[in-house]
Amino acid sequence: MRVKRTGILTKIVIAVLLLYGVGSLVWLSGREAKARAELAEQQRYRAELASQVDKLQYEIDNSDDPEVKEKLAREDGYVYPDEQIIN
Repeated sequence: MRVKRTGILTKIVIAVLLLYGVGSLVWLSGREAKARAELAEQQRYRAELASQVDKLQYEIDNSDDPEVKEKLAREDGYVYPDEQIIN
């Protein structure tokens, strides 16, 4: 049985297709890495926002507590009349 040899054009087409496939894989892996980094950043931002929401919810829930009122007032720069501010 005789095996037919492939022509040079067939080899070139196969080489081009292989190069295209490898290039596509490299490009997709770069996009995946970028997407994963963006996802991690968005998750960090979401956690930060959730922390802020928890803090604000605590302040709302305890808005009648004198200690919370004093803490919030001090954060806004208020002091008692007889206090002296030292920077």
